[in-house]
Amino acid sequence: MISYIAKEYKPTISMSRVIIMIDIAIVSLNVFFFREIEIGLYSAITIYLMGKMIDILFEGIYFTKLLFIVSNKNEEIAEKIGEKIKRGTTGLLGKGMYTNEEKLVLMCAASRRDIAKIKMIARQVDPTSFIVITNSREVVGLGFKKT
Repeated sequence: MISYIAKEYKPTISMSRVIIMIDIAIVSLNVFFFREIEIGLYSAITIYLMGKMIDILFEGIYFTKLLFIVSNKNEEIAEKIGEKIKRGTTGLLGKGMYTNEEKLVLMCAASRRDIAKIKMIARQVDPTSFIVITNSREVVGLGFKKT
């Protein structure tokens, strides 16, 4: 519950990291009050492994996100993503069926850590941008998993 609340206030932090911080605080207090250092060391190992397992179970080993950004300021958004996040973007031609307008749609594969930063960049450049974020189980290529 605390990790969900923390995620609302700081979207860049992973839930497993919040859980690990809470567990570390509890174990530290246990070691401080009961003077059981051995239990604290075993607990630290367990906490680390549990955090990694939470990430793997929730998001997979090679889990990445795929962003689609629809905006009238695509070139500026793509440039800032390249500068600040060091991620490339691809422009896909799209057509809005409601408006009957042709637009360029930016596609960007990114790690979980980069999602909040990319959203912030897109919103700063164009507050009216439309962003779709989807899960991608595996991305192979430059900057991602190798074959």
